[in-house]
This record gives sequence, structure tokens and C-alpha cells, in this order.
Amino acid sequence: MESNFVDYVKINCRSGKGGRGSMHLRHVKYQPNGGPDGGDGGRGGHVYLRGNHNYWTLLHLKYQRHVFAGHGGNGGRDKKHGTNGKDEYIDVPCGTVVYNAETGKYICDVTEDGQEVMLLRGGRGGLGNFQFRSATNQAPRYAQPGEPMEELTVILELKLLADVGLVGLPNAGKSTLLSALSSARPKIANYPFTTLEPSLGIVAYHERQSFVMADIPGIIEGASEGKGLGLRFLRHIERNSLLLFMVPGDTDDIRREYELLLNELEQFNPELLDKHRVLAVTKCDLLDDELIDMLRATTPDDLPVVFISAVTGQGLDELKDVLWRELNSESNKLQSILSEDTLVHRDKDMTRFQAELMAEGEDGEIEYVDVDDIDDLEDFEYEEEDEQR
Repeated sequence: MESNFVDYVKINCRSGKGGRGSMHLRHVKYQPNGGPDGGDGGRGGHVYLRGNHNYWTLLHLKYQRHVFAGHGGNGGRDKKHGTNGKDEYIDVPCGTVVYNAETGKYICDVTEDGQEVMLLRGGRGGLGNFQFRSATNQAPRYAQPGEPMEELTVILELKLLADVGLVGLPNAGKSTLLSALSSARPKIANYPFTTLEPSLGIVAYHERQSFVMADIPGIIEGASEGKGLGLRFLRHIERNSLLLFMVPGDTDDIRREYELLLNELEQFNPELLDKHRVLAVTKCDLLDDELIDMLRATTPDDLPVVFISAVTGQGLDELKDVLWRELNSESNKLQSILSEDTLVHRDKDMTRFQAELMAEGEDGEIEYVDVDDIDDLEDFEYEEEDEQR
């Protein structure tokens, strides 16, 4: 069964072209010297991106691969202004980043509900000959064509907005923890890569407070190079304020596994190391108190460490206290402000861009649609109506 979670789509967008101005001379009964009265053309429609908190995935755009704005209407006689082309709005979930599909260049970012970003500008309408009248040119016989449209193929990439991101190898207990702390019900099973797509859960805290936790598929050594599920879901933790590393208590070397995970994040994006981190040693229901004390001495010293068991509930209250304290610390808030513009404004690495497109089920070719009304983009042709006097 195909998943409803879609966080990567490629669409072709086109703004509207401007309408051409009218070249018309007024010639009616009792007004032999009516003069020019050609109206202006209307502008072409713009293409906007709009943040919408009602969406949490890009599924609604998966089969809407072409977004075309309306063309501007042509000007008419009696100084009639052409109609403006209809604007097109692409509703996207908050946390969507847009890249040029041909070059991989970063274009824009939509992070707030209701935020509107103009993706393509419609062409301006041409001026009619009425605008060119003067004392020395009382009957201009020319008008402007409308500006052409713009066309662009873009990649829409969703990066989940969450407070805490879970980072760990497969079967580290991430999904079990999320189900224990929230009402989310991700798939849980005893085999690697049970989680195939990110899951979000709202963790309740004291006095009706809460924070959002995100579970991504397990990371293996070499994930930053595309191994396992590779780069497909690592981008989701770029938005997280805090990273919760999870290492099972029955691991041979907790410090080594933590450093392995940290190295993969550094290879993917070195700026992830600036985020606050917490280490949770999971599956502690399999350990006795003496063994836990021995393991505590082998854990890293540069971050908070909590021993938990999502099955029995051991240490979960302590974990929520630590996460809440780290999330609301002044240093974490300051770091979030400083890194807001640096994490999401990175261009695509073109050495891996084509492979990434293929991994997402996209072809590497850029698709453009033939325009059936290209004749309007050619040189302006005068209107012949009412020219005979």
C-alpha cells in the first residue's frame, strides 16, 4: 500500500503573459477627430506559494504537476483595460523549501501559516496607443505588446517543523518512545527499518504545556552517502530545535554508537552539530541498577544523559523534564534565532542531486510544456479593425 506521506514533489509552474495594448483610433459620427483611444492590456497572473497549517504533507501536489496562471486580456477600444490574469496559489505545509529543479539553487522558504511568497511574476500588460498621445503625435499608430510569461520547474521539499527530533540506529526504540509519550501510533516491530516515514507526536507536559516530537527512520553508517534510507529523511531534523540521540542499553559501546550518529549528521550538514543534544539510553528494563551505574561512567560528558525504558515507563518523566529544560534554555533559543537563516538557505549538492531525484521516484529530466498560444509572444501586430477612414 502506497504511503500518504509525501515530502518531495517536482512541479512545473508558469505565470501568465501580459495582454497587448490596443492600437485604435476613435472614429464615430460627429467626432471626425476622435483621436487614439486604445486601452492597455491586463497583467498576467502571478504564481504564489502559501503556507497552510491544514496540510502536513505534499500529497495534494503529487499528481498536480503543472500550475498555470491566467493570461492578461488585451486592451480594447474606448480605452478599455484588459482583464488581469488569474493568480494561482500553491498551498503547502509549513516548513516547505523550494529549489530550482534544473540548478539546485535555493529559491524560497515557507515557514508560517498564511505566509505568501511570489514564485513567478506575471508579465506586465502593454500600453495602448492612448498612452502615447502628445501635442506632436496626436494620432500614434502603435501600441506595446504584453510582457512574456515566466516558466520554472521547481522541487518542493518538506522539512518537518518539530521541537525534538529522534536520532538513532534502527531498532533503537524511537517509535516505542514516541508511542509512550504521545498519542502517535507508529508501526513497531522487531526488525530494522520498521519506520519508513517520519511520524509526529505531541508530548504533553505540566500545566497544559506541550512540545512536538518527530521520529525519522533509523540512520545507519554511511547514511549521509545514501546508504539505507539515506538522505531522504535526514533533512527533517534540520528544523528541530533539539536532537534526542537514542542508543540501546545492550549496545557494546554506547559512546562509539553516539559518535557514529554524530558523524553521519556532520557529514550531512555540519551546522546540525550546533543544536542542543540529549542522549537517552533505551531498553533499560533489561539492565539492573549496578549495570546502569557502570554504563553511566562510559557515556559522553558533554550532554545530558537519561536512562529510560519506554515499555515500563522508567525515566520517562525525567526525560520530559530534561527535554523541556533544554528546549526553553536561553542558549537554545538564541541558537535557534541565529541558525534560522543558515540551515535552510543551502543550495542542493549537484553531485548527488540527480541521484536524489531518482530515489524520490522523479526523472532527472526537466519537463516543459509546449505553449499552444506562442503567437502572442511574437512581435505586435496592429489591429486592423476600424482603420479605414
